[in-house]
Amino acid sequence: MRFHNITKDDMLNGDGLRVVLWVAGCSHHCEECQNPITWNPEGGIPFTEESKQELFDELGKSYISGITFSGGDPLYCTNEPEVLALAKEIRQKFPGKTIWLYTGYLWEYVKNREIVKYIDVLVDGEYVKKLRDTKLYWRGSANQRVIDVQESLQSRKLVLHCE
Repeated sequence: MRFHNITKDDMLNGDGLRVVLWVAGCSHHCEECQNPITWNPEGGIPFTEESKQELFDELGKSYISGITFSGGDPLYCTNEPEVLALAKEIRQKFPGKTIWLYTGYLWEYVKNREIVKYIDVLVDGEYVKKLRDTKLYWRGSANQRVIDVQESLQSRKLVLHCE
């Protein structure tokens, strides 16, 4: 997996103060995407043990609420296996931290994938320029949904995360 940045003390990409991993690789290519530089799966730099330790150092801070996976798309074919392994490890080492994941894929596609076992909140759907709404929390366009993953899995119906 490759990535572009690790953002520390982020308040825009999920609840609370977070660390964000911006992965490389996305096939959605949404018009007016905020991060088109992350589309190329060969872009950025390799995610190494040092990169992981940097994430874990941030997650170890008591004031950090959790991690957000963004990009690019964390569920892009070359990213998903490593994001899954990382989410599992984070869940084990930091059980009190929340895990958010942004993807252009819809819940209906993602809900049967193994990664959902480890995700607290999923923001799904491609960014749609004509549905842009700057008043929305945690998403850029009105078609995107902020999903409470564990509640949705338990109830077997879509449950949106409270804003």
